[in-house]
Amino acid sequence: MQRYFVNQVKSDTVDKMTITGEDVHHISTVMRMSPGDTIICCSKDEHSAICEITEISNSQVSCQIIEWLGTTNELPIKVTIASGLPKGDKLEIVIQKGTELGAYKFIPFNAARSVVKVDQKKEKKKMARWQKIAKEAAEQSHRNVLPEVVSIKSFNELLREGEHYDVRLIAYENSAKQGEKNRLVSALEGMRAGQSLLIVFGPEGGIAKQEVTNLENAGFIACGLGPRILRTETAPLYALSAVSYYFELLR
Repeated sequence: MQRYFVNQVKSDTVDKMTITGEDVHHISTVMRMSPGDTIICCSKDEHSAICEITEISNSQVSCQIIEWLGTTNELPIKVTIASGLPKGDKLEIVIQKGTELGAYKFIPFNAARSVVKVDQKKEKKKMARWQKIAKEAAEQSHRNVLPEVVSIKSFNELLREGEHYDVRLIAYENSAKQGEKNRLVSALEGMRAGQSLLIVFGPEGGIAKQEVTNLENAGFIACGLGPRILRTETAPLYALSAVSYYFELLR
């Protein structure tokens, strides 16, 4: 059953959902749906409902709520991935696959070793594309939450952002080389459902030593992700898989 995100919250919704934007075209033209077809609508506050389409116009799709679903497909903790801007389409891979694996938010940032520099004109276009990738991946993977992709941050902005999280980690390749393998597990062991986790990943070339020092001074903990050195687009997916294994498969 197709899944769509709507700009409504459950508490303000009586019995109807309204879909707008590009999804109207997708429903009417791509999927060729019509009144009487059923879909799943996801509210902004992480609830989902089976709905029946009642009317399709050029600007919106009106739906009648049939049943609110009590299940959620979200990770028990809210994981934010902070990625130093990489080259090419690597960040798109992180956003797409990271969404499938349960990431709650993505923060791209300008790291010392980031080769790519995005100007303001290009950033708006990239942001729209990144958010669209997250939306499509969230629908495909039956998420209850549409992950947010925030605007590109400076390193200092990333430091300040960390103040809002319960646990803060740095995926640091030097820790992996030194055989460190307990800090990620220890961090997860100390977390409870509903808490937030921010993990910082470097671009190609990794996090610079001074950046690690500054992050540690701000309360971040450097950790290894196993004995192998992972690519910038692979490391976030490894970490999300580890979180899923610990909180979902072991429980």
